[in-house]
Amino acid sequence: QVQPVESGGGLVQAGGSLSLSCAASGRTFSSYAVGWFRRAPGKEREFVAAISWTGGSTAYADSVKGRCAISRDFVKNTVLLQINSLKSEDTAVYYCAADAKPYRPAAQTPEFAYWGQGTQVTVSS
Repeated sequence: QVQPVESGGGLVQAGGSLSLSCAASGRTFSSYAVGWFRRAPGKEREFVAAISWTGGSTAYADSVKGRCAISRDFVKNTVLLQINSLKSEDTAVYYCAADAKPYRPAAQTPEFAYWGQGTQVTVSS
């Protein structure tokens, strides 16, 4: 079973940048699509970004598009999320999730089944 583990959260000033990392505990997730989600206080969990198992296809939420980048490091077996120009509304617990099915074609929507515990990101204004 794939078990994502997030790291890199913390307190950041508005306008700054942050990098989050998702590593796999247990089986490697190099053959799985991976997504990042977040849940702000009092709000529903929302999609942030996703990357296909090959790394060749990415998707972003409108709220972070243009200031966010998701990437894979196949050597380290990690997925990175970089967010720039941070805003107070980026404050949330960020979760990494792996697809239920390996080697899913990029044209198919992932079904995220394996979730990490989350890492807190707080943006101070």
